[in-house]
Amino acid sequence: MLEIDASIIGGWLGSMMWPFFRIGGFLLAAPILGTQLVPARIRISLALLFTLAVRPVLPPMPEIDPLSLASVVMIFQQVLIGIALGFSLQLLLQLFVVAGQVIAMQMGLGFAQMVDPTNGVSVTVVSQFHLMLVYLLFLAMNGHLAMIEVFLESFHTLPIGTGFFSNAALWKLAGWAAWMFSSAIVMALPALTSLLIINFSLGVVTRAAPQLNIFAVGFPFMLVIGLGIIWSTLGGYLPLFDRFTRQALDMIAFMAQVN
Repeated sequence: MLEIDASIIGGWLGSMMWPFFRIGGFLLAAPILGTQLVPARIRISLALLFTLAVRPVLPPMPEIDPLSLASVVMIFQQVLIGIALGFSLQLLLQLFVVAGQVIAMQMGLGFAQMVDPTNGVSVTVVSQFHLMLVYLLFLAMNGHLAMIEVFLESFHTLPIGTGFFSNAALWKLAGWAAWMFSSAIVMALPALTSLLIINFSLGVVTRAAPQLNIFAVGFPFMLVIGLGIIWSTLGGYLPLFDRFTRQALDMIAFMAQVN
């Protein structure tokens, strides 16, 4: 007769618990699935389903008593790993929000804000437009599948119980915010350059004819020209999105490596 003792039950529980917490942390911060539009109950259910689906192909789990202090440390470690990997991808989408914010401030639409239901904050309408567009592109190009594939690969490159991120990975994650702002400037640079030239031209007109009410004429003119510039620059949107997405996925692959 097969005897089941506490050690066997602890091994079974641990083999499911450690991947569950890493996947749960990832879904907490990942794009689309980690937004406020997805209820916490749905995210927990998805984390459990993902764990059941991928557990047979994962490496062996460490034998740790689930009721010990080492188990608590392991739980926090796996949650932090999942959150860090999801956060690095979240910055990919937020760079388009920053780019839209910069363009909106330059063209005079900085005051026109609306609530972003995914993050629960107020952003400009240009940022919201960029965010909806990048969500559609992310799903249309199977970015969500690539995201899950790269994340699940972390269980093999950074197995559970082998430690935390390396120092190089932590430093690169800290510098990832600088990458977000620099990429946002690259994204908004064509529109910023065009709007700067228009502002310079309006300044020359004001200097040449001070009697003109340039504020009354220039404001609607900047709005119309700004919308036209946004429309004309959408042609270069897809290559930049593809490049930034590859960089973000490479970032996750770099972080999820053994020390």
